[in-house]
Amino acid sequence: MDVINGTNVDGTLLQVWGCEIPAAVNQQFEYTAYGDNHLAWSTTGKCVDLPGGNMTDGTQIQVWDCNGAEDGNNQIWDTGYMYNATPTTSEPNQSGHNACGTTSSQTSMCQTLWMNDADDFCLWAPPKTGTIGDTERDEVAWCTKGGHGTRLIPDGTLTGVHFVRTPDYVQVTGVGDFTKINVAAGDGGGELDPHGADSYGNPIGGLVYGNTFSPNLQYHEWTNFISDGLFCMRACTGPNARENCQHVYDEMGCYWNMPANYDAGYFESCKGDNDLPMGVYGTSTWSQGLHKLRVHHVGTNCGGAREAFFGRTSKPTRSC
Repeated sequence: MDVINGTNVDGTLLQVWGCEIPAAVNQQFEYTAYGDNHLAWSTTGKCVDLPGGNMTDGTQIQVWDCNGAEDGNNQIWDTGYMYNATPTTSEPNQSGHNACGTTSSQTSMCQTLWMNDADDFCLWAPPKTGTIGDTERDEVAWCTKGGHGTRLIPDGTLTGVHFVRTPDYVQVTGVGDFTKINVAAGDGGGELDPHGADSYGNPIGGLVYGNTFSPNLQYHEWTNFISDGLFCMRACTGPNARENCQHVYDEMGCYWNMPANYDAGYFESCKGDNDLPMGVYGTSTWSQGLHKLRVHHVGTNCGGAREAFFGRTSKPTRSC
């Protein structure tokens, strides 16, 4: 990607050009930190900009003075990886890897996770026995099905699973014995997300994909809680992905962040409406640490009679 003639003027168009080594200033860009998410033209104060936010095929991108994230979405960009072209690692100091292949192994260090349905999803859990707080930077993917190059969740681990698809996110909640996937006995758990305190993520370099909204879609916003007996995970897309997958309420746990069905004995796949974003109550937003805690909003209720199915590879027989 190249700024035509390196012209530092609002409205200058971008083009593709042979890479210059070392890179000329007109080919130097950097991705700004979480919450800003701009492609900044290095040292110029300009950012890659979609004119007028026009999504029409053939619209040419340009450089323009960098705006704050609150000033519109024509300069907000998500970067990522094609599911079949993931790098070996996506972040520095990553303990595992993202190019995982398809062969399952109980010693896999794969840090690429999938969320597809009640019988095809993965959870983040420790590579060796430990608490989530102590291992959050190093968690690996444990999946219900083979083919992802990950560890497999052992039979008998999950005793209840509730998967729901809404217009803007997928969510899976449930219960089980997660000491079988290396969560320390008695651990109250912790929260995992793609940002962390340093924007490298917990786990570092963890990537999440799914087939619900389009084939092999990378989810840039997700949040996961897991303890020795309870889990919840949500992966979000769309314009409100950050709000729907908020990760700042890390002390509040599953029941508060993702109210849903956590009953043992039921394995179900449902469709539902979006819940309110975490912490939002009408026109008010609650902040973690306030002394007075409001009762959280009611979560998605799929309703209807349930039909149970059992076994790690069983298929849900209905949509709630």
